[in-house]
Amino acid sequence: MKVLTIARNTFREAIRDKILYNLLFFALLMIAASLLLATLTVGEQSKIIIDIGLASINVFGALIAIFLGIGLIIKEIEKKTIYNILAKPVPRYQFLIGKYIGLLITILVNIVIMGAGLYIILILNELRWGHSIFDVNFDIWKAIYLIFIELMVITAIALMFSTFSSSSTLSAIFTIAAYIIGHLTEELKLIGDKVQDSLLKGPITFFYYFLPNLDNFNIKGRVVHRLDVPSSYIALVTVYGLFYVAVILLLSGVIFQRRDFK
Repeated sequence: MKVLTIARNTFREAIRDKILYNLLFFALLMIAASLLLATLTVGEQSKIIIDIGLASINVFGALIAIFLGIGLIIKEIEKKTIYNILAKPVPRYQFLIGKYIGLLITILVNIVIMGAGLYIILILNELRWGHSIFDVNFDIWKAIYLIFIELMVITAIALMFSTFSSSSTLSAIFTIAAYIIGHLTEELKLIGDKVQDSLLKGPITFFYYFLPNLDNFNIKGRVVHRLDVPSSYIALVTVYGLFYVAVILLLSGVIFQRRDFK
């Protein structure tokens, strides 16, 4: 019950944040702009709309997760409200989980809104060319689902950095770096295999195994070209993402429990 109460309050605070509406507006604007760009091509309209639309959902969803996630704990510290909260009979891990769930609900709502916007744009495009609405590629929802799982991981990472850092700027930099490197893990592995210097090879190997491979959640190319995405793959990637979230939240809980706010 305490976790749900904290999650509800976190959700209410998040939806009042101006940065949320700014990012959501620009995401929907990019999705709408994809329809305009699609008119410049012949025969590839839906592919361009899906490509730009899913990329917009991913990028702006990640920005929402990062900039709201890093403020979950830091804002409480800056406002001095953390002392009142911790003075109550609320275990720190419950406070942390409640904050995480509240932000996830916020992200889910925004992802659904952006996904619905993309789907409406695709329907309008099909109708414009005299096609049936059933020609719309429904697999975009598989891609959007995996984007949400990826954002769960990003949110957990942002929360972890906010538990031990007192600077929003540093937390943002660390989380953005984790997001970028997470999408370059395969390239990172190739670089590590070629590097001979042990001083460089060690950190590269560490980041390769420590950071999640976020490209596992990216099925945009397969959806754009209407290639089959097996349910087994989606299930496997979901388990991978949830496992990583559990590990990061556990680590965050340990750090937060040991932090002294006096």
